[in-house]
Amino acid sequence: MAAQRAYTTHPLVLRRVTVRRVHEVTPRMRRVVLGGDDLAAFTRDGTAHPAFAAPGFDDHIKLILASDGDVRAALPAQLPHGIEWTPAEHRLTRDYTPRRVDHRAGELHLDFVVHGEGPAEAWSASAREGDELWFVGPKSSLRLPERLDWILLIGDETALPAIGRFFDERPLDAPAHVLVTVSDDAARQELALRDGDTITWVVAEPGDAAALEAAVRALPAPEGEGFAWAAAESRALLPVRRYLQRERKLPKDRVNITGYWHREEAAAPEAPGTADAAQGPAEIPSPLPWLVARAALQLGVVDAVADAPGLSADALAARLGVPAPGIGVLLPLLAAYDVVVGADDGAGLRLGQAGEELTDDHEREEYTGHEAELLLALAHLAPALRDGTSPWRLASGVTLHDTVTDDADRYGELVEECEQLVFLLAGLTADPLWENVGTCLLTGPGSASVVAALDDAGRRPRLRIAEEATPAEVLRGLITAPDRIDWTAGPADVAVAAKALAHRTDEEAARLLTRLAEWTGTAVLVEASRPDGLSPHAAEAALHAYTATGSPLRDSAAIAALAERSGWSVDRTIALGWGTEATVLRRA
Repeated sequence: MAAQRAYTTHPLVLRRVTVRRVHEVTPRMRRVVLGGDDLAAFTRDGTAHPAFAAPGFDDHIKLILASDGDVRAALPAQLPHGIEWTPAEHRLTRDYTPRRVDHRAGELHLDFVVHGEGPAEAWSASAREGDELWFVGPKSSLRLPERLDWILLIGDETALPAIGRFFDERPLDAPAHVLVTVSDDAARQELALRDGDTITWVVAEPGDAAALEAAVRALPAPEGEGFAWAAAESRALLPVRRYLQRERKLPKDRVNITGYWHREEAAAPEAPGTADAAQGPAEIPSPLPWLVARAALQLGVVDAVADAPGLSADALAARLGVPAPGIGVLLPLLAAYDVVVGADDGAGLRLGQAGEELTDDHEREEYTGHEAELLLALAHLAPALRDGTSPWRLASGVTLHDTVTDDADRYGELVEECEQLVFLLAGLTADPLWENVGTCLLTGPGSASVVAALDDAGRRPRLRIAEEATPAEVLRGLITAPDRIDWTAGPADVAVAAKALAHRTDEEAARLLTRLAEWTGTAVLVEASRPDGLSPHAAEAALHAYTATGSPLRDSAAIAALAERSGWSVDRTIALGWGTEATVLRRA
């Protein structure tokens, strides 16, 4: 989480529009023009919602479709200040960038690549005047740096709406250098280029990573301060990201790369020794690929091969300081899982497709970050369940709270996990409880997001943060203007504990709530109280929570029980969306 956020947040509103007209932009792109009262400010179920706003050239909205045709059953619940994605078996969602927003005409233009597959493209193919479409968003807009000498725009056909909108609205005056891969010359579009801009069209199959990387490498490197924006098939962008960050040395805050779609691949190779699923009952997946990938990342194998492709096995061993027999054990397995290949072809080692994915920081967190450590702790699940304790405590000897309190990197990961809170906190910052608040006490890894949300809402209470030394230092480095904050605990009109309970056992949570009662008569607990209805891992949420704390995911009743145990009573609960709630407590 950067000290200065690069995004502007927007209220999340469910909107209904209808088709006004459809036309073909090119043989490869269909435009659907939508309109409706919901694009202006409107009121639904007694709640007023603002007019649709999508100021960023690459903003995206989430279209809501249904595999069984019953879209109404797939719609999320609209909250006064957000969206709750309730479970819906047949819901399909797809993200699309508005090509144009015409507020005067009350119209929204969406462009769909014509490729003959996918629910959104199928909807656009059959769209007729009067057909309805529901969508949510955008939740945020990218803020470009104020001073740039150039901007690089890279994409495939799916990125053309954003690129076209960039040139139509021109959010900055710096020269723009554009690279677009298209499957056919007929997909080219006229763009509103200016003097100093350049554009390169490359004909390549959709998702062709090699063609995209080669074309990006062929672009000249402009002088001065720049920004690179890229959107295409997710895997095809991995070598582009690696090139821009590792070779061109662009800082992370000067690169914005987004996978707009994901190409379906053939099934990954099975672990050696596993049975063919077609020959018998489905088997529980082996953890071997995960453990091998983790070892490769920990040893530096992936980074070494990424930085110096063509190494021999012996050269790799020497480079890493690992005995050659050890590398010899690892390489055949890495080749089987397409992480590192080429040991036997004479050309030297290079990254396979899975290895390319592991160069991405977010992908590798699954194997080396906090989530990975929690997963390893599950080796102690059976005895933990038997003893009524957390797997983490059995694995490490201390609670997770004690671990992160003394480890800046681990606490930083918790803070990063809380980044999405800033999109959910409008329901809290709009609550009347702030009307007479002069001082607010904050605690928990979500504190940085609460500060940002208060700033966005124009709330300016005096802020204090109550955290141990290491967590406080982490938060100090991530909050804009930290000198305005009193970094000592003390009396306050309200205390906000943002995700402060998620890494605490029940006993530790009760102690925290007891401490808060010494400083304030009103406290707010911001916690995930149920699985996110959009998450593919919702079923694992309770186990994840139990691994960390020894308690399942705490629902409203469990949080209320903890509060009453610590001398508080529940005043009310504010639904924030995505399974997150703010529980307002009053001192009993």
